[in-house]
Amino acid sequence: MILLLLVLVSLAIGSRALPIDVVIQALTDTEATVERSIVVESRLPRAILAALAGLGLGISGVLAQSLTRNPLAEPGILGVNAGASLAIVVSVGFLGVQGFNGYVLFAFLGALLTTAVVYLVGMPRPGSSDPVRLVLSGVAIGAVLTGVGTALSLVKPQAFDQLRAWTIGSLQGRDSSIVLTLAGCLLVGVLVAASCARSLDTLALGEDSARSLGTNVGRTRILVLLAITILAGASTAAVGAIGFIGLMAPHAARRLAGAHTGWIMAFTALIAPMLLLCADMLGRVMLPGELQAGVVAAFLGAPLLIIIARGRKAVAL
Repeated sequence: MILLLLVLVSLAIGSRALPIDVVIQALTDTEATVERSIVVESRLPRAILAALAGLGLGISGVLAQSLTRNPLAEPGILGVNAGASLAIVVSVGFLGVQGFNGYVLFAFLGALLTTAVVYLVGMPRPGSSDPVRLVLSGVAIGAVLTGVGTALSLVKPQAFDQLRAWTIGSLQGRDSSIVLTLAGCLLVGVLVAASCARSLDTLALGEDSARSLGTNVGRTRILVLLAITILAGASTAAVGAIGFIGLMAPHAARRLAGAHTGWIMAFTALIAPMLLLCADMLGRVMLPGELQAGVVAAFLGAPLLIIIARGRKAVAL
């Protein structure tokens, strides 16, 4: 109910504010009006895109935290978003790929390779779950990839004009055709993630205990990495490298759902879209122009990261 209310409010906020009753009328009335064009053709796809991308980033954050037993883990901090972004920069600037449907595969590849590298570097020993090692490796690798992407964008500045707002993380000016493709990708990712929920619960007890309970640890890790790649890669390809959504939403969900991974995913699927919708709406009203959603999400998430890092439970979930 709260999510639907936020979607409705997001349809009313913009360069031209509309009363809620006008928004509802525009959604239900088939008559071609200026208000209906603004709401249905412009703002509604943006709100749906925010909800879908938030869902993908949020659940990928749950998976990252559960797999590593690290409360600081999320796609942005682990460098996954940076890997997907670099792959898209290369595809657009040097291979001439255009549009979401074209470069989403490159985003998947970049996210997968980055996830694997960060995991191998941060957890080199079997059974290791040192959050500091993993976070440091993710931040370092993410910084390197971001720097490489920036350097490449300077080589061919004209090719990257269309990616400037996207790189920051923005929902502005997105093609409505993205929505259906993103929804299909997220459906596959969510199904893979849901199939791993019970295995992640046993893995939280430790690898030896998980194996004694019949969990195939190697298979679980591969499936979780695949789900993170699909969810984070597709979301990043759609709206850019928006960080901290995958950090904030799982922690809020865990307070409501307890320790069961399946319920944490379910609550995150509601909370994460609400967070990204709020970030997008705040960005529209904070400044006379528009502040990108990725910037607002960073303002909201950075203090939370500091609080979690300084907390007693930052060692492991």
